[in-house]
Amino acid sequence: MTSADGDGNLNGESILTIDADAPAITPVTSGSVAVEAAESGVQARAAAGRKRAKSYSEDKRFKIFSGSSNLPLAEEICKFVGVPLGEVRLQRFSDGEVYFQLLENVRGADVFVVQPTCYPVDQHLLELLIMIDALKRASARRITVVVPYYGYARQDRKDRPRVAISSKLVADLLTTAGANRALLVDLHAAQIQGFFNIPVDHLFASPVLVGYFRELNLPDLTVVSPDAGGVERARFFAQKMEAPLAIVDKRRTDMNVTEVMHVIGDVEDRTCLILDDIVDTAGTLIKTVDALLEVGAKKVYACATHPVLSGRAIERIADSRLEKLVVTNTIPLREEAHHTEKIQVLSIAGLIGRAIESIHMETSVSSLFN
Repeated sequence: MTSADGDGNLNGESILTIDADAPAITPVTSGSVAVEAAESGVQARAAAGRKRAKSYSEDKRFKIFSGSSNLPLAEEICKFVGVPLGEVRLQRFSDGEVYFQLLENVRGADVFVVQPTCYPVDQHLLELLIMIDALKRASARRITVVVPYYGYARQDRKDRPRVAISSKLVADLLTTAGANRALLVDLHAAQIQGFFNIPVDHLFASPVLVGYFRELNLPDLTVVSPDAGGVERARFFAQKMEAPLAIVDKRRTDMNVTEVMHVIGDVEDRTCLILDDIVDTAGTLIKTVDALLEVGAKKVYACATHPVLSGRAIERIADSRLEKLVVTNTIPLREEAHHTEKIQVLSIAGLIGRAIESIHMETSVSSLFN
């Protein structure tokens, strides 16, 4: 953390200085044959995207910036698109106050800000708001916030008396700060799009995950939704995998605490694939795995877009009967997760990169899923 002198001034020790010439970060993936095969199509599309984007590097009105929450993902997106990462100065005073400065001209530019609001959520959200404000005051033509993980998405309704609808509040904050458009990935609830008064493009990580599991060619596969709220997501995934669907009925007894009631659907002697958007404490995930195995499932795999993995999540996964958990890099993994053989990370930089290209060129984003 940056310290300050007696007057509270920054002493120049930077918590994050983003340099456009910094080397790109390669995707965090396993070296297994299955992963290499699964990503061959993504890599081919990435090569085509980079070829198509050669002219972008010369476009002074197309810029991508990043905060501190997931710099490797931002660098990978820039590498895919062919645009250097924008130079900024992002520091903190000794009391934690954020200082942000753009180090290049953005007047009249189409700007994209990559910043998932992951742990610590409040810190990264405030960084994003300050970055948007700086871009607005620097006369950027359009500001698109690229939020691969949307914090506070689970607080999308009044499920108890006298609680806040925090996901609506965050949408208002982003709009008030000056965002003109939002690019989000796998929202916990699709209706959050309606909380914004600006255009929202909602991406799904399913193309990346489907490609991976198709290459695994799991026998007698059944896709499982861990709760009723995820049925629509799981049904779409099951159709792409040409597999039947099962649902786990659960009850939430407290925050991060659930009780599995029973399994709806035939999973006996079948390989089950649990599909969810977020894995937080992994308590629900492990209970679902146990419930499926108790009713006769042969093996259980799981996949999720956002690996929050808080608390004892990594320990629970390592000690469980789960075969493998496949996640994406919307959120950077904790160091210990990289050493857990059961956790596999796939990159969605290409997917986000193509969406950014489409927004900049004013072409269809939905065509990415056709």
